[in-house]
Amino acid sequence: MDLDSQYIIIFLLLFYIISTFFSFLINWLFLKFSFNLGTRNQEDASRVRWANNIKPAIGGISFFIVFLISISVIGTLPRDSNYYVLDKRLIGIIASSSLGFVLGLADDAYNTNPLAKFIAQLSCAFILIISDVYIKVSGNPAFDFIITTLWVIGLMNSINMLDNMDAITTTISMSIIVGLICFILIVEPKLSMFYLVMLVGVLGALSGFLYFNWHPSKIYMGDTGSQFLGVFLASTSILFFWNFRDEGSGEFIQLKQFVVPMLLFIVPLIDTTTVTIRRLMKKQSPFVGGKDHITHHLAYLGLSDRMVATVLILVSAISVPLAVSIALGWIEWTWIVTLSAFGYFFLLFIAFQVLYNRGKKLNQQKLAMSSS
Repeated sequence: MDLDSQYIIIFLLLFYIISTFFSFLINWLFLKFSFNLGTRNQEDASRVRWANNIKPAIGGISFFIVFLISISVIGTLPRDSNYYVLDKRLIGIIASSSLGFVLGLADDAYNTNPLAKFIAQLSCAFILIISDVYIKVSGNPAFDFIITTLWVIGLMNSINMLDNMDAITTTISMSIIVGLICFILIVEPKLSMFYLVMLVGVLGALSGFLYFNWHPSKIYMGDTGSQFLGVFLASTSILFFWNFRDEGSGEFIQLKQFVVPMLLFIVPLIDTTTVTIRRLMKKQSPFVGGKDHITHHLAYLGLSDRMVATVLILVSAISVPLAVSIALGWIEWTWIVTLSAFGYFFLLFIAFQVLYNRGKKLNQQKLAMSSS
């Protein structure tokens, strides 16, 4: 490790500590003075949330404040250094993440119309595409734009749906961000310094918030936080975990590009896929909240809220390093690796379905006994 790399790591560690402190302070102040913010629909909250008691959904505001602080920090770097790169991709990520925050804030305050919410999410994807932040998997712009739009909107909804139990979305998002930071530090820390600062800032924001969000939680992040995180994670993952093609292979679509994000986001993808399939089978809308997520059914099995969070953290802690190792080329890409990655995802998916069904059965038995 050269001297510049050491300085970068020291700088990022200091900024992480500062970001965590600011996040903790902001959430502590909000908790003291804003008990009603983000509780606009108590009936809806009790249907979606595992906990029945209403708590302020204010964490997302602290995410955005620290995110803005991260953006301002770039002004402290020398303008003639490689650290300072303000291009349209960066502006696109800032603009789309800001729109995601505003969308979530409006949803927490006014329970936004689903169509308006979809249009706003579509706008986030459009901003990223025109900013050259899009998934390049085929070389066909129209096809790539469609894949990008599906990824951005899908992930915004996936992160939002995962936020149904204490600390789940917070810890899973933290593990994903740690994977992104590790990848950038190894590959191109100097050229991607601004992205590193943003990622470290958001990681600090989540760390400070986690103190209040760990079970038993005092506050939630709300749609303000989940919508912001959804577009922020979608855009940064596009830059660093989607767009690496093995040029000269002659393949129209390379499975490696899909496997790495699949492993990185394995928990929200499995949860969203499970909920979507099961609700469609019941002819229900996948976008209406309910207590039918993998988190809920793990709880029905008898796991405490903290144990559920721990199980999912462990799954992510195994999957994220695998994604980073494949992206870095530490694991040689072969058909065996391809099949193993998809097999790993499929086995985890099936395992959660078995646990889901078992938890559902136990819950039905419990309800039948309580009603008799």
